[in-house]
Amino acid sequence: MKIFGIFGDPIEHSLSPAMQNAAFRALGLDACYFPFRITKERLEDAILGASAMGFGGLNLTIPLKEKALKIVIPDDLAEAIGAVNTVSFGEDIVGHNTDGLGAMKALEEARVKIKGSSALLIGAGGAARAIAYTLAKEGAEISIANRNPGKALELAGFIQGEGYGLEDLERLVPQADVIINATSVGMMEGDPRLFDGNLLHIGQVVFDIVYNRETEMLKDTVKIGAVAIDGVMMLVYQGAKALEIWTGLKPPIDVMEKAVREELKARER
Repeated sequence: MKIFGIFGDPIEHSLSPAMQNAAFRALGLDACYFPFRITKERLEDAILGASAMGFGGLNLTIPLKEKALKIVIPDDLAEAIGAVNTVSFGEDIVGHNTDGLGAMKALEEARVKIKGSSALLIGAGGAARAIAYTLAKEGAEISIANRNPGKALELAGFIQGEGYGLEDLERLVPQADVIINATSVGMMEGDPRLFDGNLLHIGQVVFDIVYNRETEMLKDTVKIGAVAIDGVMMLVYQGAKALEIWTGLKPPIDVMEKAVREELKARER
């Protein structure tokens, strides 16, 4: 049996095991996918250990994506983005990034026009870097707001956008066509709102990459009558691309989505 896994801290929220194990079964593969809680400080040991033990591949989530860049050999896209969310093992340990593709496919599925749009990206971590890079390639005008304004400015400079602190959201939110939360805020019940939901208006698109629950941001979006997109399809599409990288096989998208949504319902009980 081939072992695959996802490293992160925290990791309990991850739906990748349910999704990837369903895909392996559908493809008839003798493989299994497990979650592992790994801190930043032990990431190098964990990746090298997985390689030594013959793992088939890895995914990386919060807060490991940028740190991994210094441990693996990044492909051109991961190096350009500055973050790794997928690791493949062969002669070399190679880092890939499928987050940007996943986000773009989720937006395309919702028929969101990106080219020429005004996009507000909240966050400046690994997922945000991938999304910012992809949106810029697609022709969006991007503003980035982050708890640490310095990181927002650094990422904004990378993609020729504008960087701000979270205190600027009150002004930025009403002006944006597309608003994307690329932070972990909303993952846990009781998390504070990033901004007052009354700042939203009809005609906007709000995409929250958090996928383990309906966030307050998305509830506010639905209440206002704007377009709300949860993080499920980004998870599915980025995971599907990772599966393709590891196996060379066509991923069963429908099976993967069904597994995620069923696991979400099970967790609500």
